[in-house]
Amino acid sequence: MFVMELTYTAPIEAVEDELDAHIAWLDGYYASGVFLASGRKVPREGGIILAAGVSRAEVERIASEDPFVLAGVCAYRITEFIATKTSPELAGVRENLAV
Repeated sequence: MFVMELTYTAPIEAVEDELDAHIAWLDGYYASGVFLASGRKVPREGGIILAAGVSRAEVERIASEDPFVLAGVCAYRITEFIATKTSPELAGVRENLAV
């Protein structure tokens, strides 16, 4: 599983200009089952996306396609982790540690 943390690198007005395209991009990855949750950071200096079911290379490619990245208004920090415990609703993305 991945935590995709984005940080705005431009004024919020420039981010707002790309928001509709960013939401459409999010919707596509929700529809494919890759994105599990997302939202704004507080204070509003970026956002967080939880993603699963893809490789590190794939999640990096996905991030590079974000309209925010293409417009130069954010940068991503991607952290991979092994989700060994989840809520029952996320049992499908639960992972096992290699022994």
